[in-house]
This record gives sequence, structure tokens and C-alpha cells, in this order.
Amino acid sequence: MPRIEGKLNIENTIQELRAAEGITQQQLADELEVTRATVVALERGSYNPSLELAFRIARYFDVGLETIFKVKGN
Repeated sequence: MPRIEGKLNIENTIQELRAAEGITQQQLADELEVTRATVVALERGSYNPSLELAFRIARYFDVGLETIFKVKGN
């Protein structure tokens, strides 16, 4: 099995999913029980969520984790 070296560059589709639902960053933040700043950081890719928050996001949008989060370059 290959060894994974360094930090993974993870991208997400949260902004696209949120726009498709027609909700604001604040509305999503309220649903996820996080701050709007957290949603902004998630969408910019400057913050990777905890596993629990990642599952809450996936559950909210009713999709699998891999639909939202991908390792960039793979």
C-alpha cells in the first residue's frame, strides 16, 4: 500500500451545493450550527471540517461525502 506523504489538498463543492439549494451562507451555518465564518472558510478551502461536521454537511445536502470532498489532483 502506498504511503501518503504531506498534507492532502482537499477541495469541496459546498458553494455549488448551497447555490443549487438557493440558501445563503448564514442559512447553511444556522442549519449546521456553525458560524457564517466557518462556512466562508469551508467554501474557500482554507478550512477542512472535522469528520463530524463533514458528515453533517453531507447529511444536510443528502449526498455522500465523496460527492462533496475530493483530494485535488486525484
